[in-house]
Amino acid sequence: MATLDPEDWSELRALGHRMIDDMFDRLEGLGAAPVWQKMPDAVRAGFRAPVPREGIGAAAAYDAFATRIAPYASGNANPRFMGWVQGGGNAVGMLAELLAGGLNENCGGRDHVGLEVERQVVAWAAELLGLPAATGGLMVTGSSIANFIALLCARRAHCGAAVRQDGLGGRRLTGYAQAGVHRCVPGAFDMAGLGGAALRRVALGADRRIDLAALEAAIAADRAAGAEPFMIVGTAGSVDVGAIDDLAALAAIARREGMWFHVDAAFGALAAASLARRELVAGIGEADSVAFDFHKWAQVQYDSGCILVRDRQLMLDAFAQDASYLTTTARGLSGGAPWPCDMGPDLSRGFRALKVWMTIEAYGTAALGGIVDDCCALAARLAASVDAAPRLKRLAPVPLNIVCFRYDDGGAELDALNAAIAADIQESGRYVISTTTIDGVRALRAAIVNHRTRAADIDGLAAAVSAAGDARRREPIG
Repeated sequence: MATLDPEDWSELRALGHRMIDDMFDRLEGLGAAPVWQKMPDAVRAGFRAPVPREGIGAAAAYDAFATRIAPYASGNANPRFMGWVQGGGNAVGMLAELLAGGLNENCGGRDHVGLEVERQVVAWAAELLGLPAATGGLMVTGSSIANFIALLCARRAHCGAAVRQDGLGGRRLTGYAQAGVHRCVPGAFDMAGLGGAALRRVALGADRRIDLAALEAAIAADRAAGAEPFMIVGTAGSVDVGAIDDLAALAAIARREGMWFHVDAAFGALAAASLARRELVAGIGEADSVAFDFHKWAQVQYDSGCILVRDRQLMLDAFAQDASYLTTTARGLSGGAPWPCDMGPDLSRGFRALKVWMTIEAYGTAALGGIVDDCCALAARLAASVDAAPRLKRLAPVPLNIVCFRYDDGGAELDALNAAIAADIQESGRYVISTTTIDGVRALRAAIVNHRTRAADIDGLAAAVSAAGDARRREPIG
């Protein structure tokens, strides 16, 4: 009989210990390593090889990982990675991934411990955000699918049961979010069949939060035109600058208008773990649903998104299906209803919750809140160094942990220049920063999310950007 298990486990066991030691060495030495390095063409070409008919063995496969994969990772675990809102992971979470892989649980359903761990993580998340104890939820890949699930629950709540069989039948549903809403929200409207244009992107105020008066005017105009406003999406931590909408005010408008109130809190939700900053997300506990990621500010390994829905029954109403081969019972392994597969789109689901559970168990939410505070303090420190630099200009307030600025010497082609600066900085291996657009101009963006980042990692960035800009001014942009 064929099997993939070895006859003698000792050799594979030794290799496993070597892998763990190598990964701990990697984590311990992150601060001294380049943040990112470009993959050589020869290495990239190696990933174009045809599927192997014969294997090379575990040891050789790991050697290939060590030489062809590990050196060319994106670098988000490094303390000087500030390009996008990505957490750095943690050592306990890394080990939890090993444990989850060993158990190989399918958390789509049935009565086993994987589902209980996930239910506890959901309950902890609801408690942290001030949602009721009976709140439903799931661990998902990230906020993109979490926002999609929330939209489908909102559609079902507004349209009733018939929408799952008959569709919208020509009804014009409209939703509302700030102009800086993450791309996955209009994407959810597209995938749900409402069309991306059904999401009204409402103007921002001077504080880069949704303009409440403009929102109410848009809702009134759509009602007058025969549309059906059904959903308001608040943003807690906008992708560009980290702004948080007035969630309590949005909740009040949604209640008055009879609309679903959802919060896209992909990274901002974890502000609730900070005693000093939890008021920034006041009102999030009034939401009908919240999407957020543990793999951002909570520092859990990718992927570990979460969707919370105040009324768990609405998740069942939106997703449950009958299938004889998935019938639940009162006894045995097919007990434990309701199953996660009846609360979301996935039937095959990994033990994603274990790394979250172990991270929270090991460190506690107070430590996670401290990381939020440290990141925000470091962002303020970076903003001060940008403000003090003669050729750097800050382009937005810094309400949380994101600093948007650019090199500006008054010369020409500043957008192209700053895009080139970002690439130069990345290729140097010293830092990773990214770009975005603020008020129509190209900005450099530093998002401080990693629990490993310290003041020493921040202090050289402004000078590095200034030097890169000065160097670019002495040669053509390319």
